[in-house]
Amino acid sequence: MNKHKNFKPAMLSLAIAGAIASNGAVAQQSTPDTAAEDNVEIIQVSGIRGSLMRAQAVKQDSSSIVEAISAEDIGKLPDSSIAESLARLPGLAGERVGGRTSGISVRGFKEDFVGTSLNGRELIGIGDNRGIEYDLYPSEIMTGATIYKTGDATLITQGLGGTVDLQTVRPLSASETLTVTGVYEANQAPADNPDFDDKGYRYSLSFVEKFADDTIGLAVAIAHTTTPNNQRKYGVWGYSTNDDGQITPSGLDLNAQSTELKRDTISTVLQFQPNDSLNIVADYLQIDFEDSGVLRGFIEPFATANLSGTGANTSGTQIEANPVLRTDPLNKDGELRAFGLNVEYYLNDDWKVEVDLARSDADKFEQRAESYSGLGRSGALSPGDFGSRTFQMSSEGVFFTGQSGLDAFSDPNSLQLTGPQTWGGGLANLADQFETTQLRASGEPFNYLNAQDGFNNFFTIKEELTQFKFEVEGNLDGEIFNKITAGLHFSDRYKDKENNGFFATATVFPDSQSVAESGVPVVGLTDLSWAGLGFVVAYDGNAPYNNGYYTQNNGGFLEPDRFGDTYIIEEEITTIYAKADFEYEMGDMLIFGNVGAQYVDTDQTSDGTLGVIGSNFRVCDADSDSVIDADCAITDGASYSHFLPSFSINAEVVEDLFVRFAASTTISRARLDQMKASGFVKFDLNDQFITLRDEDVLAGAGSPWSKEAGNAQLRPLESNNYDISIEKYFEDEGYVAASLFYKDLVNLTRQASPTIDFTNDEFNNGADYFVEGFHNRVLDVDVTNSQNGIFYPAGTNVFPPSLGQFSFFEDGLEGSVSGLELTANIPMSILSDALDGFGVVASATFIDAEVDDGSSIPGQSDQITSLVAYYENEGFEFRVAMTDRDEYTTYERGGSNKITEATRDGTQVVDAQISYDFENSGIEHLEGLRVSFQATNLLDDADQVSRDDNGIVTTRREFGPSYMVNFNYSFY
Repeated sequence: MNKHKNFKPAMLSLAIAGAIASNGAVAQQSTPDTAAEDNVEIIQVSGIRGSLMRAQAVKQDSSSIVEAISAEDIGKLPDSSIAESLARLPGLAGERVGGRTSGISVRGFKEDFVGTSLNGRELIGIGDNRGIEYDLYPSEIMTGATIYKTGDATLITQGLGGTVDLQTVRPLSASETLTVTGVYEANQAPADNPDFDDKGYRYSLSFVEKFADDTIGLAVAIAHTTTPNNQRKYGVWGYSTNDDGQITPSGLDLNAQSTELKRDTISTVLQFQPNDSLNIVADYLQIDFEDSGVLRGFIEPFATANLSGTGANTSGTQIEANPVLRTDPLNKDGELRAFGLNVEYYLNDDWKVEVDLARSDADKFEQRAESYSGLGRSGALSPGDFGSRTFQMSSEGVFFTGQSGLDAFSDPNSLQLTGPQTWGGGLANLADQFETTQLRASGEPFNYLNAQDGFNNFFTIKEELTQFKFEVEGNLDGEIFNKITAGLHFSDRYKDKENNGFFATATVFPDSQSVAESGVPVVGLTDLSWAGLGFVVAYDGNAPYNNGYYTQNNGGFLEPDRFGDTYIIEEEITTIYAKADFEYEMGDMLIFGNVGAQYVDTDQTSDGTLGVIGSNFRVCDADSDSVIDADCAITDGASYSHFLPSFSINAEVVEDLFVRFAASTTISRARLDQMKASGFVKFDLNDQFITLRDEDVLAGAGSPWSKEAGNAQLRPLESNNYDISIEKYFEDEGYVAASLFYKDLVNLTRQASPTIDFTNDEFNNGADYFVEGFHNRVLDVDVTNSQNGIFYPAGTNVFPPSLGQFSFFEDGLEGSVSGLELTANIPMSILSDALDGFGVVASATFIDAEVDDGSSIPGQSDQITSLVAYYENEGFEFRVAMTDRDEYTTYERGGSNKITEATRDGTQVVDAQISYDFENSGIEHLEGLRVSFQATNLLDDADQVSRDDNGIVTTRREFGPSYMVNFNYSFY
């Protein structure tokens, strides 16, 4: 029986060495004995079969339970990013954001709880949290990816779900090449906005060159992407049920959104290996992206009459329709840079020293401005001036069948560029600015409540990460232990988020002007007929902000939740680790694996602000000098340590049949937006809330008060993991595998919501948040509280209850996750030679998660399935792939730029590709050409859908299929 370093998986790696050489996942593993190499026939294997063989070699040769993607999968498929390739692997599930696969869940854990590294170094994202936006990374710059599903003491970047390690090329291990790629893309989802289309393109250039007798290698990849995204969003504020059981929306949020992603990427790797003892690799990655566009549609309250039907199958008339036509400019700009230097030095034949230094940083600006238009300014019209619509309800939501009195929305000469709803409550501090003698239709003067004509939402994120590693690795002569690895790793992270917002008011307030009169460019009409709402005016939503039509007031000092979502977080983490590899024979059975541990020391701090309204009705600005008051500032943090053991044992019980067992303790650090020291106290000026009593609040009637805060002392999420896998490999290619896993979740983050007294906050040294004249009010109409039945006549000075809820994050939640993964890679040639070239790759993952408080784990679907069927023959390839996942919980950006939880329906995505490689065509000048056609989301079933407890759609985003033609030419 061969020792592990020479057994059959490694021999398979050698047999396809020509292709493996460019795959960092394999190139960084131990090299088999030269004697073994001399006895192996080198066979160049390309196409999908070659890629599957390379991935199989990585999986079979590993001492951990892993999945892998080879260079063939990433480099030659016209996937726009590595995310789409990862989403097809067993146990992984993709999440589509804005129509593109961006997030990846591993074994039921969203990417925030999955460690992601590039060439072994932790990657940073550009979002609020730690999760990586995988669609940022073009497939053209990657040569491989390995997904570690079990722990290992040398894996510095870990997560509860596992670790995804992305790899770029090592030029001295790759073949010299010069390759160009061009892709044309068409999106079947129509561009409902007239200033956008549905066409895009990608191009890239990559080369690998060697110099100085192959001691210096240079690899450069440059890629550009311009890709459209058009989506239709159906949304409601919720549903109401009347006394007859008829269900109708409480409010509408429907729009057509169009954006265009532009992404430029450069990856450079320089390698210097003057002799067998020294190897130096320097790499640099830069990604610049812009994802900008517009959202146009209606948002409005919903009142009804003339209802018929039952439950969700209700039809009727929307009355007193006073829609707000939202025109929202959408802008995202960001840049990510990563630099690394790795030096390996062999002291002798058995001992190696490695030093690794890395620095990465990211900047992001994201804006969603709002520009309102409608029939007229709020208060200027009486109910008789409003419109009406007829509608039909179903479990899929509401569809409109007719309308009247709303023709102005398609006429820029009639449509008023103003705020039709009384949304200006946040301008209370500036009431004097909006005093006027001009009267509303009710006979009362216009005031600040009528003064919000738009809102400019934007935020910035900055993140920096510095990493250093020193490692020693040595071969041992023991009968059992054959290698030891030990090292020290240090990382220093800085992240800040600044949340901003400005109220926008037309300079002609309290009057209004039509879109045409305001000088705002009109680009055509937006199509909302898919919702039964016809066509509406499409104007440039940036123009009112840029041409002076709007006066803007800083919302940061007017809305407390802006400061509550602005923060700085810093982390210093020191990890000491050691791992011992063992290998021995028990009879004819080869047993190998490793045992190790990490000691992780953490020091974390956060600076933030508690946003609170002061006596001058401004937030944390008692002096009205637009400088945050010192007594609102918060600094908090914690220091702690973890001991994380890991153990893995593998046995080839009979030839090509492997049994693997692994046990480990892993951690995922808490979400960064939950670790912020910041928080805020907010108050709802709704008359029904203000007239509640404390006993009503305790009875569950709600409260006008709310407080939210992060927790800078949160500990990492922690899990004890147990895995067992059985894998049967066929002699030439193909395998079947079954894996069981169990995760004992000993610490998760949960949300606590105690009831507190907002006039004596026990969590903030007895703070009293009540401000006379702001939190109490004189009623201007008669009010009967719907909860307690108490009548309050107009003119009553009402005071709110003192009780309300405080929501914050804390440690201590426990649970478990268990699962079964089944995988089969079956080349049909094992059944019959006549089926040579045909093959099937299938996987199914079944997950059962239980959390003590009954909540769900973000990213967890109960069932995930994947099926790939392919045919390959003499350069011709055809493949069709299907991925299917059940319902899952995720995050999305909510109001005031904050992250909120959402539930998505399950999705099924079907992709197909047909290609031809001219290498063996016999046409000399075409031998470097490969042409392919790919279609994604063929069944148009990759929508984002959320439903309420009654199974009625509350949010649906439709994206449509995409088609791509790819030309790839290698000059050598």
